[in-house]
Amino acid sequence: MKKYLLPSLMISLVFIIICSVLYPLLIAGIAKFAPGAGKGETLSVNGKVVGYANVGQKFTDDKYFWSRPSAAGYNAAGSSGSNKGPSNPDYLTDVKAHIDTFLAHNPTVKKEDIPADLVTYSGSGLDPDISPAAAYIQIDRIAAARKISKDSITALVDANIQKPLLNSLGTARVNVLKLNIALDELK
Repeated sequence: MKKYLLPSLMISLVFIIICSVLYPLLIAGIAKFAPGAGKGETLSVNGKVVGYANVGQKFTDDKYFWSRPSAAGYNAAGSSGSNKGPSNPDYLTDVKAHIDTFLAHNPTVKKEDIPADLVTYSGSGLDPDISPAAAYIQIDRIAAARKISKDSITALVDANIQKPLLNSLGTARVNVLKLNIALDELK
């Protein structure tokens, strides 16, 4: 038994040092080269920070693009998904409520045309992005609320679509906060 105990303790100690000290230091060092130097990429308007690029925010005004629903209430301190499966009655009630709210504010849209990301929770509850389809389907509402041409807003969405990494890894997406900041700057 002694012949196995010492090597087991040594291996455990080595992995504790690797996983608890070296790996976090490596990740913190890499983060220094990321936008915001590991503190998050803030977005500012007129010198005032209005949010973080990688944290979803709630937009409910008809003149803005809406984000994905958040199971965490858009609280970055308590991010989480709903942990409810697609057959859970509570989850289905939430999705139906999101659909009904969306349809009430977007009368030109048919229920079957609503992209799933506008009515379902993301895994983190703080997804800052929506699909291009989710952005395009909101253009009629925003154009009417702002009295701006649909073509101008469509061009704005087109300009804010982020392509997948290397055009193949991931999906195209639109950052809602960046899009709404650009929308406010649109004349």
